Amino acid sequence: MVENDPNFHVPFGWTDALASTYAPFLTDGRVPARVIRMDRSECDVATPTGLARARCPRSDSEVSGLCTGDWVTVDADLTVRQLLPRRTAIMRSSVSGRSEGQVLAANVDTVLICTAADGDVDLNRIERMLALTWESAAQPIVVLTKADAAEDIPIEEVQAAAPGATVLTVSAATGADLDVLTALLDGTVALIGPSGAGKSTLANALLGQDVFATNDVRAVDKKGRHTTVHRELRPLPGGGTLIDTPGLRGIGLYDAAEGIEKTFSDIEALAAECRFLDCSHGGEPGCAIAAALDSGALTQRRFDSYRKLVRENAWMESRTDKRVQAERAREWKSISKQQRRMYRERGSRR
Repeated sequence: MVENDPNFHVPFGWTDALASTYAPFLTDGRVPARVIRMDRSECDVATPTGLARARCPRSDSEVSGLCTGDWVTVDADLTVRQLLPRRTAIMRSSVSGRSEGQVLAANVDTVLICTAADGDVDLNRIERMLALTWESAAQPIVVLTKADAAEDIPIEEVQAAAPGATVLTVSAATGADLDVLTALLDGTVALIGPSGAGKSTLANALLGQDVFATNDVRAVDKKGRHTTVHRELRPLPGGGTLIDTPGLRGIGLYDAAEGIEKTFSDIEALAAECRFLDCSHGGEPGCAIAAALDSGALTQRRFDSYRKLVRENAWMESRTDKRVQAERAREWKSISKQQRRMYRERGSRR
């Protein structure tokens, strides 16, 4: 370990409320620690006595799937022994295509959804990231970066796609409106977005130092390279912590029904006004959504995005249900085999 500071936890998010919540887990000489960075079988953690390198449990143990931002307990041998309950978790469907979720960051209070203002501002992608964020129970802020290099920023379109969320334009290069963004940050802040969105540059500006590596985007297509390869947590100078994440190519939804409802709260409100409760919004009389589309109050793009995410989430839920059923079937099959073996052995002893 390095540094022997009894208040070391405070910059990494330790509070009196957490101390009270996690007190029952701190037994047998175990101490709380926060995961700063994961590296397969080991992780960097912040403990009451300083930074440390801890050993992580095997992937098939009860303590698996650790992620940056997690609170854990470690023993005197610097081995992670327990994952403490998460307050929030940003989850997407597994990139492997399996019907499981992947945690991008844990115990996050504020999520900065970053999109480069000088490129193609993809409203559909922003809506996806909003659904993930709302589902996690964190507060989203849509940040249009590189505002100094943008000629025409579609701020009104982005605001219409993000009801309930703050939308800001900032420039890490010039410092424009960084003070406004800093004033909105609360607790643990995570940055998410595609490669080339300027996440690492923005993170360095918020931290006040060049901590994370940065790269220029390709001039041809404005796409970036993966400069951040690990999720890493750092303390912010004004209080709180910040997690920079690698660029997201795929943003599959995982059990995000509530997140979709919040992201498309305007459409959900319209649907409640339809004449029929089971209205499919496909031409039924008295359909409030059809009326909004006809009048221009609702764009076809946004409605198509809503329907696509609803279908995708329903499909993922059905896959998850099938996986759970298959796991239960395997468990019962194993139990039945054990019972038959036990009966055979009992009969052979007679």
